[in-house]
Amino acid sequence: ANGASFFFICIYLHIGRGLYYGSYMHKETWNTGVLLLLTLMATAFVGYVLPWGQMSFWGATVITNLFSALPYVGQTIVEWAWGGFSVDNPTLTRFFALHFLLPFVISGLVLIHLTFLHESGSNNPLGITSNCDKIPFHPYFSTKDVLGIALMLLPLTTLALLSPNLLGDPDNFTPANPLTTPPHIKPEWYFLFAYAILRSIPNKLG
Repeated sequence: ANGASFFFICIYLHIGRGLYYGSYMHKETWNTGVLLLLTLMATAFVGYVLPWGQMSFWGATVITNLFSALPYVGQTIVEWAWGGFSVDNPTLTRFFALHFLLPFVISGLVLIHLTFLHESGSNNPLGITSNCDKIPFHPYFSTKDVLGIALMLLPLTTLALLSPNLLGDPDNFTPANPLTTPPHIKPEWYFLFAYAILRSIPNKLG
C-alpha cells in the first residue's frame, strides 16, 4: 500500500503537470496516457482484492456488480467475471492472473506513450528557445534526478519502516465474510475521486 501510494502520487503529479501545461493538445500522447491510467487503476483494483480481507471482498463485489447495469448482458458478464454466482475462489484466481498480466500491458502502453511523445516533442507553449537546456546531463540533470528520487524515497522509507499500516484499512485484516458489510466501505485514497463519481450517480441502472 505504501509503495503504491507513492507511485500514484508520482502519477497524479505527472497528470497535473500535463494539465497545467496543456499537454492534452497532443491528442495521441494524451489518449494513450488516459488508457495507461485506466489500465493502472484496473491493475490496482484486481490486486486490492487479493488479500481477501473484508474491505477487499466488498470492493470486488460492489465494483464488479456495476457490470449488471448493462442491459441484457450485464448479469451474464458479472457471473462470468465472478466465475460463479458470488465472489469466491474462481474470482481470486482470475484476478490474480489479471494482476500479473496487466503490468505487461502497461509496459507496452508506456512504449506507445513515449513513441507518440517522441513524434511531437515535449510541450513548449511559450515558444522559448531550449538552447539554454542544452547542458551536459552529468552533473546537472543527474544531480537534479538523484535529489528528486531521494526526496521521494525519504518519506516512503520513513512510512514503511515506522508506521507501515498508516495508509491501510483495518477491515482488510478481517477475513472476508459475505454475511456482514463493513461499517464504512471506502477505497484506497488514490481511488477516492472515482468512488465519489460512483456514489454521485443516484441510480446505477438509470
